[in-house]
Amino acid sequence: MVFYMPARIEESPATEFDRMSPRQIVAELDRHVVGQHRAKRAVAIALRNRIRRQRLPSEMADEVAPKNIIMIGPTGVGKTEIARRLARMTGSPFLKVEASKYTEVGYVGRDVESMIRDLAEVAVELVRRERAQQVRPRAEQQAEERLLALLLPAPRPPVPGEPVADERSAQLRTREKLRERLRAGELEESAVELEVSDSGGQPLFKLWTGQGMEEMNVNLRDAMPGVFGRGGTRRRRMTVAEARDQILKEEEEKMIDPDQVARQAIERVESHGIVFLDEIDKIAGREAGGRGPEVSREGVQRDLLPIVEGTIVNTKYGRVRTDYILFIASGAFHVSKPSDLIPELQGRFPIRVELEALGKEDFVRILTEPDGALTKQYMALLATEGVALRFTADAIDAIAEFAARVNEASENIGARRLHTIMERLLDEPLFQGSELADRSPCIDRAQVESALADLVTDRDLSRYIL
Repeated sequence: MVFYMPARIEESPATEFDRMSPRQIVAELDRHVVGQHRAKRAVAIALRNRIRRQRLPSEMADEVAPKNIIMIGPTGVGKTEIARRLARMTGSPFLKVEASKYTEVGYVGRDVESMIRDLAEVAVELVRRERAQQVRPRAEQQAEERLLALLLPAPRPPVPGEPVADERSAQLRTREKLRERLRAGELEESAVELEVSDSGGQPLFKLWTGQGMEEMNVNLRDAMPGVFGRGGTRRRRMTVAEARDQILKEEEEKMIDPDQVARQAIERVESHGIVFLDEIDKIAGREAGGRGPEVSREGVQRDLLPIVEGTIVNTKYGRVRTDYILFIASGAFHVSKPSDLIPELQGRFPIRVELEALGKEDFVRILTEPDGALTKQYMALLATEGVALRFTADAIDAIAEFAARVNEASENIGARRLHTIMERLLDEPLFQGSELADRSPCIDRAQVESALADLVTDRDLSRYIL
């Protein structure tokens, strides 16, 4: 039996993002999100200030709090995408939540502290994946050795008078031949027997506990080991390919110290965490003195206030200070306005940016400019089946025009309208795929108008289909 020392977790080295100026951050966001320069500028400054804060003396750094942001604008204009892309760029733990899903203390539903617990879960998984990548080469070596041990039959008992060295030499030669075949992929479908955990790690029941009726998974084997034992193992027959994945996970777990992962995850949440509070306009408003939803709106705001101001939240990985977590709130504010929030909460979101509604020219850019533009996505999808889909410039213009017209005639859902229009337009090519007679279909303006004209002229129909 071989034991491994858990891989030591080093502090994360300076990343490329740490050296990026706000102007460069905005330029990077421009690759994925069209327009909304003021919003990009605000988040770029907020993120750069985090890096600046880390370079300050500890006494001054403690005084510098993050400048939280409220994004104001209709749905589908890029509020969430800006925050999500920013988190990916920085490697920060990121959590998007809907403010309207939370209730004040004493009501059935999720309490606001659960968002920090969820953010801690995100950070733990993020750090665990990073550590898994670091130990992957060693884990793959050990997985290969274990697979060879499963594939190679046990040596026969020694025969009196036969040199033991010859037996071992023959076994080593056989093992190396198996190694070559294993690396060449010739044994992927061979069957082996592997011991796997019998419990599967699934919770056997759930409890509802305490404040906010928060859900908690409980495994009976962990809760009462004296009754259920520690969860045995069983032998399972599987292919070499399946066994490799199972063994690789086991080897990675051996090499990663969960306590170190938890500690670094907590540190990352506290210094780099981003919480995106969507639909904050839904909880804007004061108590009206009556019953119903109005009763809990101000209560949710008051429960949210200490989380945003800075408090300590207990998680299963440790205590998390929320003082330096960046909160980005967003809302359409069609009915309410930011000033309808309680004054204390308004003060914790000093930066307010208004995002502009999208028009035809914006849709043209969204369809063509970003790295993951919609037209590029559909072209790549059909290319996997040998279909070279193309769009003419006037087709792009027509798609954008139809999206803008439908948004004006019915509910304005911003760029999300493009998704439904593209699905309608490409319904036939996507359905036929490799069966298309024309392997290089070209979408032009005439086809766009033919496919979408009836949806725009029939306003009631477009309201339901699009």
